[in-house]
Amino acid sequence: MTDTTRAVIAEGAGGPEVLRVVETARPDPGPGQLLIEVHAAGVNRPDVMQRQGNYPPPPGASDVFGLELAGVVAALGPDVTGFEIGDRVMGLVHSGAYADWAVLDAPIAIPVPEGLSMAEAGAVPETFFTVWSNVFERAALQPGETLLIHGGTSGIGTTAIQLARALGSTVIVTAGSDAKCEAALKLGADHAINYRTQDFVEVARELTGGTGPDVILDMIGGPYMQRNIDLLAPDGRISQIAFQQGSKAEVDFLPLLMKRGTLTASTLRARPVEMKAKLARALTEHVVPLLASGKVRPPVDSTFPLEDVASAHARMDGGEHVGKIVLLMKSET
Repeated sequence: MTDTTRAVIAEGAGGPEVLRVVETARPDPGPGQLLIEVHAAGVNRPDVMQRQGNYPPPPGASDVFGLELAGVVAALGPDVTGFEIGDRVMGLVHSGAYADWAVLDAPIAIPVPEGLSMAEAGAVPETFFTVWSNVFERAALQPGETLLIHGGTSGIGTTAIQLARALGSTVIVTAGSDAKCEAALKLGADHAINYRTQDFVEVARELTGGTGPDVILDMIGGPYMQRNIDLLAPDGRISQIAFQQGSKAEVDFLPLLMKRGTLTASTLRARPVEMKAKLARALTEHVVPLLASGKVRPPVDSTFPLEDVASAHARMDGGEHVGKIVLLMKSET
């Protein structure tokens, strides 16, 4: 075990070219933490926002990029139980996943089921924690209900499609091309709407017999806010998880009132360990069996070695990916 680690930081704010792989001290696990030899780390939209200078790490977190990882337990911090050196785990971190070594709070670690590659495991935590929290807990999607997902071929979208279908819901997605719509259908979506050529409000209303979807998962914001409210079914729920087209809009909330609708919104990164640990337990109980059986599989769009992190971010910036982009620190995935 070396005392140093490769790690990715940004020299200033900007495009993928500001990312640098540097040599730094290997972190040591504190009380309740695991030292992880990282094999894979997912690339996520918040990483891009951080690179652009719009999403700084929470207070006390390192400047090393990366919010999710998969790897092998290399050392146990004080007071850790339930894990052994050599265990394959995946989990969320405040920062630091783009590195050969990282520390992970033990309560947030989830076992990697047999049959799931490390590249696939590295694509799980951020999107699965987010979808479970926002779709199944906060928005309380039920079997037999209809879910509308904006950005159906994103990491969040592909995760939401699979989990909602596996747990008995009807899924409608929006996407920006016919090819992406086809990819969403192959992943299990019941219907896909090309928002560039179709009015998603009109089509989704028609697909639901005029009532609208019961739950809408939105990361777009801006002009979509009013349209989501107008489309929502009576007693429906809108789950807002990002604002890619802006967090400000002039909105008439009267239709939400008349429909007895709910608008919920949340972020994940800065939430306390205890909250994420509760989510980790829920995922271990409800989702790991789906991953183990192959009923749900994280779609990996592409993989890049850690030293090619700029290319991974360029792929994300291009917007053509379907599923997750993953950095690999080890080849045995």
